Amino acid sequence: MDRKRKWSVGGGAVLWLLSAHVSVALEVPLDPKVLEGLPQPPTITYESPKNYIIDPRENININCEAKGQPHPSFSWTRNGTHFDVDKDPKVTMKPNSGSLVIDISNGEKVEAYEGIYQCTAHNDHGVAVSNNIVVRQSRSPLWSKERNEPRLVQRGDSLILHCRPPAGLPPPVIFWMDPFFQRLPQNSRVSQVLNGDLYFSNVLMEDARSDYICYARFPYTQTIQQKQPITVRVIDMDAMNETVVASFINETHLFGDAGAVGERKPTFMLPTGTSSTSMVLRGERLQLECIADGLPTPEISWSKDNGVLPEGRFSFQNFKKTLQITEVTETDAGNYRCTAKNSQGDAHHVITVEVKAAPYWTGAPRNLILAPKESGILTCLAGGNPKPKVAWSVNGMPIQNAPNDTSREVRGDTIFLSDVPTGSSAVYQCNASNEFGYLMANAFVNVLAEPPRVLTPPNNVYQVITNNLALLHCASFGSPIPTITWFKDGQTSILNGDPYVLHTNGTLEIHVAQPLHSGKYTCIATNYLGSKENHVYLEVKEPTRILKQPEYKVVQRDRKAVFECKVKHDPTLIPTMVWLKDGGDLPDDDRFVIGADTLTISDVTEADEGTYTCIMNTTLDQDSASATLTVVEATPTPAIVYERPDPPTDLELTDQMERSVQLTWIPGDEHNSPIEKFLIQYEDSLHERGVWVNMTEVPGTKTTARLDLSPYVYYSFRVLALNDVGYSEPSVPSEQYRTSPAKPDDNPSDVEGFGTDPKNLVISWKPLTGLQSNGPYLQYVVSWRQKDLDQEWATVTVENVSQYVVPETPTFVPFEIKVQAINRYGSAPEPQVVEGYSGEDLPSAAPASVKVEAGNNTIAEVSWEPVPMATVHGKLQGYKVYYWREKSLLQEDSEPEEVQVMVFSGNKTEGKVPGLHPYSLYNIQIRVFNGKGEGPQSVTQTFETPEGVPGPPAFLHFTDLSLDSLTLVWGPPKQDNGRLTGFTLKYQPVNNTSELGPMEEMTLPANETKLTLSSLKQSTRYKFYISANTIKGAGPTITEEAVTIIDTARPTSRPFGRVNSSVEQNGAVISWEYSGPDNIYVEYNVENSKDAWTKEFVNGTQTYLIKGLKAGTSYRVRVVAKDHSDQTLHSTDELVITVPAMPSQQVDIATQGWFIGLMCAVALLILVLLIVCFIKRNKGGKYPVKEKEDQHQDPEIQPMKEDDGTFGEYSDTEDHKPLKGSRTPSNGTVKKDDSDDSLVDYGEGGDGQFNEDGSFIGQYSGKKEKDTAEGNESSEAPSPVNAMNSFV
Repeated sequence: MDRKRKWSVGGGAVLWLLSAHVSVALEVPLDPKVLEGLPQPPTITYESPKNYIIDPRENININCEAKGQPHPSFSWTRNGTHFDVDKDPKVTMKPNSGSLVIDISNGEKVEAYEGIYQCTAHNDHGVAVSNNIVVRQSRSPLWSKERNEPRLVQRGDSLILHCRPPAGLPPPVIFWMDPFFQRLPQNSRVSQVLNGDLYFSNVLMEDARSDYICYARFPYTQTIQQKQPITVRVIDMDAMNETVVASFINETHLFGDAGAVGERKPTFMLPTGTSSTSMVLRGERLQLECIADGLPTPEISWSKDNGVLPEGRFSFQNFKKTLQITEVTETDAGNYRCTAKNSQGDAHHVITVEVKAAPYWTGAPRNLILAPKESGILTCLAGGNPKPKVAWSVNGMPIQNAPNDTSREVRGDTIFLSDVPTGSSAVYQCNASNEFGYLMANAFVNVLAEPPRVLTPPNNVYQVITNNLALLHCASFGSPIPTITWFKDGQTSILNGDPYVLHTNGTLEIHVAQPLHSGKYTCIATNYLGSKENHVYLEVKEPTRILKQPEYKVVQRDRKAVFECKVKHDPTLIPTMVWLKDGGDLPDDDRFVIGADTLTISDVTEADEGTYTCIMNTTLDQDSASATLTVVEATPTPAIVYERPDPPTDLELTDQMERSVQLTWIPGDEHNSPIEKFLIQYEDSLHERGVWVNMTEVPGTKTTARLDLSPYVYYSFRVLALNDVGYSEPSVPSEQYRTSPAKPDDNPSDVEGFGTDPKNLVISWKPLTGLQSNGPYLQYVVSWRQKDLDQEWATVTVENVSQYVVPETPTFVPFEIKVQAINRYGSAPEPQVVEGYSGEDLPSAAPASVKVEAGNNTIAEVSWEPVPMATVHGKLQGYKVYYWREKSLLQEDSEPEEVQVMVFSGNKTEGKVPGLHPYSLYNIQIRVFNGKGEGPQSVTQTFETPEGVPGPPAFLHFTDLSLDSLTLVWGPPKQDNGRLTGFTLKYQPVNNTSELGPMEEMTLPANETKLTLSSLKQSTRYKFYISANTIKGAGPTITEEAVTIIDTARPTSRPFGRVNSSVEQNGAVISWEYSGPDNIYVEYNVENSKDAWTKEFVNGTQTYLIKGLKAGTSYRVRVVAKDHSDQTLHSTDELVITVPAMPSQQVDIATQGWFIGLMCAVALLILVLLIVCFIKRNKGGKYPVKEKEDQHQDPEIQPMKEDDGTFGEYSDTEDHKPLKGSRTPSNGTVKKDDSDDSLVDYGEGGDGQFNEDGSFIGQYSGKKEKDTAEGNESSEAPSPVNAMNSFV
């Protein structure tokens, strides 16, 4: 028999046994104590890399390690010929190894030992060979002497500084620095490419420097060499005059006819042109680079044509100029597009990447261990591009040159071994090569005949905790591979079934170990050469549990804190109690005392605060619990704190019976709130591990409960306590209690029968839960028979399903169905019989006598004869009425509409079809349907719908708007719904407050879609309504508004005529004459203020009362006419009105006699002063100020003095020019309602008015700003105004 093999020692040693035509084995165990003398061909375990670069300053170590039994011996070849190690005193081979050490410490030339080396390991059972190891020394040649001429470049041009380092082994690392070993700054404009050259996309003035130095670092020798510095000079043609430029160009011959460099679109410096190619090997790193010239500096972007860049394996480097893809695969082949872009344009370069592959393993040959007369296969599966060639060798010799072996057949990359003889062990070499490299692997075929050996130590004792996984090992070796059998306590062999699992490596697994699984286990390894047995022992221990956890403590300073930690553990295990503080060791302090199950802290301080954890360890498990210590100052008795209760403890199961058990517990601390009730939960670790289910509740005064149980359940219980604050944490679970299996108590629920095909019956049910199964091997007995027929029950037994399909049943016939649960221990009670139907088929008949009558223009009444029930072939669901509009009776070329459907449930034979189009031709069909689908269609019936009212006109537009006319254009309705008889047009004016004027109505013929209306008001908004009519009436109306345009021509006369006003207390009445549009507003605001105008609308009148004006205040008022867009058309001049002050309630001083006498005296005095002034003026005398004026050459009036408000000089000429400081209206005119002059206008005091005879006085007086003059240097006559001020 052919087998796959695998062995292992202890828990990790595995021996695979698979039935196949290929025998593949891993390593043979070489433990001398167990398998001393077991032969094995040599295997190379360690060797130097294929390309081995050495440091010429150190000794050469060429590694070759191998194993085998007996231990292999070694030999070497160099450059294809035997290398005699013993003849060269510089070369030694390490003991028990094939590794070579070549001593070059005495100045021996390394070059003498360069070459291709290969190691051979051989013993009595075969020959293994290493890869070809190419030994070369690291080289760091010097830079060739060269003179670097200064590089002269124009600002904005591109530039390349070449490095050209010497070729080293391995290649050097290149970087650019200055003489002080500071890296030269690089960016998107200046960067180093992969070959070490420095590229400038455009040169700036700051790029000029004389210390561009390329450095090469050689990794093995750790030496750094530098190139001669390169000088770069940058000139700016724009900053040089013509003479210098011409001279410079003639001397340098660098620029030809070019002038100053401007902005330019990108072009590629590397690679050049528009396309290039690149080849990369699979698994290597692909680097594509694009360097572009351009001004401004181009931005580089990458994309892949017809694909995306490989996510997670690509990155951008060198400021996005380099695209790098790691671990290249064949899918990375394709066209990669590099785009350079700046403000002047863009350029593209496409790099075609071809992915080749050096050979790589897809299935390397594996060692075989075969028994005599067995067969096996060696495969050498390698991929590559081009496809590798596979060559076989045996014991280091090409297989075609090896002695003939009839048990071996070579077919390309596969060697077939059959009926192998004893002593035919050998080592086979597979070599897969193409132009990019090779792979070589050794695989031995070891032909052994060995009786079984058990490698697992005898009498091992395995200890596990209850409910945990148990693994019992039986590692073995033998050829042929032994068969493993397990026994327990001398019983019959253990089957590979619940609760045991037998693995192919011989290990026995127990899913959930229980105390009953404890005992002695025996494994026996057997092959045709013999057998070997081994004994192991399993001990299932009780788990370690903390029964009383440490509690949260709040302790006053200098008091004592005690934490309790009571633990239950398996008595055969040695426990160890450990206490931790905040996850670390306890302080080294005598105040901390650890007892058997307590931790006591004396004289606590604030430093003792923290979390204390007790950990109970055994050799197999542990349990832990934590509590927090809080230290407080000594305070009076604190207020009562109410908290959730502590969880119950010490759960115990007593009075254990098949279907019930007694549970007892100890309540936890109530924390000042009495416990109201206890909630008991259970976990079924057999069926639903980790799921806790509420089971029952008991009053808070009880601490026991009788629990009803189900068979075949692994119960664990826990208890929660409830008080007014809430539920406690769950208690520690009880010990597990297993109930014995029993027959099921219940049958599946929700049993039903239905069909999914005309010839089947599907019986489905809701399966029992694991808790309901009551025992192992739960199955269902499914029974059925056709109803109303004298038939026996047909029965089938199934498991792990929730339905069963009965084939080849009649179509849609009733069946009686029942499903009964059974397990290994019996059957559930007789199940209830339910009724179901087999599958339906499509109906075979169409409804007949279909009649249609159009009730109105949108609804049709349809009726039909029902189909015979025998043709329904299932449960009648109803009828579907299909109908569609064939065409409009007005439009012969109209397209049919989509088919619509209405469903009439049940056995209805008539109904109404709504939503039809008026004046249309319709088709109608009817189908019957059941649960399977629809039957054939009825004969198509045709009917017409009567006319209806039309739809709204398609649109309403306005054209040719003028002062008093406009043109309406409308479209006929999209839905005529009949023959149009005409249109109805209505319109009415709309004022600015959206009030509607009188309605005008017109009837228009059906063929008219345009109308011009005249005699309309200018600048007026009109609302238009239009609807279409048929013989059935008018359809919906559409509404639009339009405004006649404004007369923009200059009017021949002002629309506003005379404006009058009259004031009253708190208001003013404004009246006007006006002819024009009716949108009239009265606007007003306080005189001389910057407030916005208050606007009030006037509705069809020419008189308006402004209310709410402030007494004693002057207002500006105007009347304006506006259009509908609130633009002013016409406006009156501003009118100033003054609202009279409120009459005083006090005694009028003007009626008092003393005041009248005083005023008369004042008036007399003023009269005398006026007469004196008049007389002096008539005499032609000069005022003193006039004498001053004559002393000046400039006859112009001098400015007013700042200090006293008087004029410095003035002339008495009769030119009547207004003096500086006098007041005139802003518009240069005098208001008609005001006096021509007044003391109020020319002085600060006085409220009387002068007539024209005294108005000249104001022209010669300044506005007095101070009560008294400071240093009255002028001798002019006193002003009457000043005199009045001084008097008052």
